Amino acid sequence: MKPAGFLPPRWLRNHHLQSILPTSRLRRPWVMPRARPLLSASHPTVLDCGAGVRLSGYHSRQQDVGRPAATTLVVLLHGWEGSAQSLYVLALGSHLFDRGYDVFRLNFRDHGGSHGLNPGLFHSCRLDEVVGAVAQLHELFPDKRLCIGGFSLGGNFALRVAARAPASHIPLERAFAVCPVLSPHSTLDVLERGSFVYRQYFIQKWKRSLMEKQRCFPEIYDMKDILEMDTMTAMTDAMVRRYSEFETLDAYLTGYAIVDGALANLAVPSHALLAADDPIIPVRDADRLAKTPFLSVTHSRYGGHCGFLDSFGRESWVSAWVTRLLESPPAAR
Repeated sequence: MKPAGFLPPRWLRNHHLQSILPTSRLRRPWVMPRARPLLSASHPTVLDCGAGVRLSGYHSRQQDVGRPAATTLVVLLHGWEGSAQSLYVLALGSHLFDRGYDVFRLNFRDHGGSHGLNPGLFHSCRLDEVVGAVAQLHELFPDKRLCIGGFSLGGNFALRVAARAPASHIPLERAFAVCPVLSPHSTLDVLERGSFVYRQYFIQKWKRSLMEKQRCFPEIYDMKDILEMDTMTAMTDAMVRRYSEFETLDAYLTGYAIVDGALANLAVPSHALLAADDPIIPVRDADRLAKTPFLSVTHSRYGGHCGFLDSFGRESWVSAWVTRLLESPPAAR
């Protein structure tokens, strides 16, 4: 692992503060004004991902704000129950847009108000459709160099897309992941046993999403019993058995793990940023990542979960880390 070199001031070293601030409304007055160019150029887009699946997102092009055409398109993926409009996505997206990149902020199925686009329910093993979305972007913009990155579950997807890209004939140049889900078994266990704040945050957001899915497709879904459950394990187990192709919870969680050889065939330069104090992703699982020259792991003592803030009113350190990856020559990676 490479050391990150991230050192926040003492008052910002608390891992819970680092984890909560990136999505807090308190940062909205700082993020939104800086995101105006990105948002002004954002075109709502629905991508054909194959097999009848459609995913939504927002495409921001340099030409739409009167700038020279970009050479690179960066696809950004949000975390579970986030969206293309999440503050951390907007913060990084606006930073990259200001540096001359085109940006596509993709919503996963059933995220960002897209519940009505597909009758099937979202789950974290739906990799094919995300690969399909990236393939569609390459077909639409074949002259652009293509990169992908994400946060948390989005980081997990970004690395899995990178592993699948060559076989899918996607000329992906590189991938990056901020605090990616490594072992879903470990993350679920931490969420169940750890602070109730994170557990309740995700359960409440997930239940709202499930209710919206049920409203869009009442002839398919009756989730009354699931909505009455109070643990993520029980909810996930019921969802998997009833609405997925997996027979057991264990099989489902294993299906989207990126440890234990899952990334052994990587052929796209990929990068993961992890924090030792992450309250959701146990950093010890990084030892189980495939040892491949195509994957570099940057390790930070501080940062929490997708935080890496060294000031309340400035860019996340993540923006600088991503910029260095995208702008450094291949030999430096």
